[in-house]
Amino acid sequence: MATFPALKTKAVAQYPAKRTLRFQNQSVRFVDGTEQRYRDSAGPLHRWDILLDELDDGEMTALEAFFLANQGAFAQFLFTDPWDGQTYNNCSLASDGMDLTHSGEMLGATRLTVVENR
Repeated sequence: MATFPALKTKAVAQYPAKRTLRFQNQSVRFVDGTEQRYRDSAGPLHRWDILLDELDDGEMTALEAFFLANQGAFAQFLFTDPWDGQTYNNCSLASDGMDLTHSGEMLGATRLTVVENR
């Protein structure tokens, strides 16, 4: 299984980064108007918004190769949470698109969203 690429500093994210937790809840509405709610997963699911800038050419190449190898949001990979160092083994990208901005020599930027799957 693939692993989300680290930068040359060994970090997977830069500040500001954002981590959110969400629950997968479902509800069923019956004919009489009442509702029943249930949780569709055992615990909270994580989501990381990662903004990367001042990337060098090697880091941009590694991120682009990772994106292409995973076919956007299709494949799953390992992701290490930058807050607590825990590795999550069932993650994917939230989007099938990736914008790489090249603003000068050794100055690239991108934004990715990683989601935990169950």
